[in-house]
Amino acid sequence: MGNEIHQFKTDFFKALAHPLRIRILEILSEGEKSVNEIQTLVNKEGSSGVSQQLSVLRSKNIVKGRKDGKYVVYSLSDPMIADLLIVAKEIFNNHLINTMSLLEEVDEAEHIKRKN
Repeated sequence: MGNEIHQFKTDFFKALAHPLRIRILEILSEGEKSVNEIQTLVNKEGSSGVSQQLSVLRSKNIVKGRKDGKYVVYSLSDPMIADLLIVAKEIFNNHLINTMSLLEEVDEAEHIKRKN
């Protein structure tokens, strides 16, 4: 069982490891969208990039699609994915704050060094 969960996590995070996929998930966190709607929101030329990334996400059961007339409408397969994206942003912000604090310390040390 332990190995299976590690493999699941590995596959899951690999599927997330693309900036356009993350952007698509952020968009779908706001509600279901068609490929055209997603395309418009990411401002990419042609829909092949979005369609290709949706295919990757769908193959890993991260998003799901349903037919709505002649369109396929996509949504997150699990609402906790939206929570994961929020946590990832909070971690990024924490790293950014730590980096900024470190830079301030370095700048201050350099300033003191120049004075002496």
